Amino acid sequence: MSLVFSAFVAVFVGFAASVAVVLAAAESLGATPAQTVSWVAGLALAKGAASLWLSWRHRLPIICAWSTPGAALIAASSGLDMAAAVGAFLLAAVLMMLTAAFRPLGALIEKIPMPIAAAMLAGVIFRFVVAVFDEMRLSPGLVLPLLAVFLLARLVNPFLGVIAALGAGIVLSFAGGLAAWPAGGFALSGLEFVTPRFDTAAMLGIGIPLYLVTMAAQNLPGFAVLRAAGYQPPVPACLFATGLASVLTAPFGAHMVNMAAISASICTGPDTHPDPAQRWKAGIVYGLAWLAIAATAGLLLALILAMPKALIVAVAGLGLVGSLTGALTQATSSERHRFAAVVTFAVAASSLTLFGVGSAFWSLVAGLGVLTLDAIAGRLRARS
Repeated sequence: MSLVFSAFVAVFVGFAASVAVVLAAAESLGATPAQTVSWVAGLALAKGAASLWLSWRHRLPIICAWSTPGAALIAASSGLDMAAAVGAFLLAAVLMMLTAAFRPLGALIEKIPMPIAAAMLAGVIFRFVVAVFDEMRLSPGLVLPLLAVFLLARLVNPFLGVIAALGAGIVLSFAGGLAAWPAGGFALSGLEFVTPRFDTAAMLGIGIPLYLVTMAAQNLPGFAVLRAAGYQPPVPACLFATGLASVLTAPFGAHMVNMAAISASICTGPDTHPDPAQRWKAGIVYGLAWLAIAATAGLLLALILAMPKALIVAVAGLGLVGSLTGALTQATSSERHRFAAVVTFAVAASSLTLFGVGSAFWSLVAGLGVLTLDAIAGRLRARS
């Protein structure tokens, strides 16, 4: 059952923690309610199908997600409509498929030392765990009971703590009148085709940046999560599958799917299954759950937005405590890599953004840069 619970928590966290960004992107492009539902349903279809195929084909817990940084990029755009945006989405997806044939990228990812990859993961997760206590300051009446339930339930089973906290939070939200259904409504689900228009401004302003930010801020950390958990991800196959899924769903408004980092960390740790060879089954459950979300996208949009923000933040953070523990252990396991790992962790845990790329990518650059300097200094000392 821990496989099922891990997958469901990953789905809940992946949907609840970033669906508002997708909705903001749809609003910035002037999407109708039907197009907004189609956008989310298309993303759910792509994520579910890609996760199912890749996990089953490679017997690895390969978890796919939508590009949250990409959605933020779209939300910040102006002067574009859905047709032009869909053309840009198609360009980004095709570029992702072409990247699958670029072998040096896969080789680069495979050369990242394990402590550096684990430190990057720890830095990203750290912000979510700390956010639990930041939210407790704002909503102590909801978050403090969730924390108490989590700590008590995990004495019985480490993973049961997250599930118990989630259930308790839903009950408290409705009992305390904290849940608020959004005004208006959505259709249950549906896909609406949007004829793409290949606009130069949209290609340069959204298409290419969407591809770059998805590669840097989503795929690289996603592959690093798998490596930190002891797996060797099939990089070209993953890039091709997510790119193809994005090509097929882009005409329905879906912007991009890619490798997951946060959601993947929930499904790749020992709490999912003590045997690493069995954790791929969580990817199957995860994929099926996203196909179910595609069938009920409108209803779930209304349901998830009814929950208070404090509940979403708390469950996400508590669900990642175990993964943070494992990542920190791996990051500091090697004395030779320890200083570089600490630098990597610090950068990843920050809010650094350079050239539109987030801290996860720059943490890898910083960590590998420190290792390179250490190697050069070692060679110079050896020669002297």
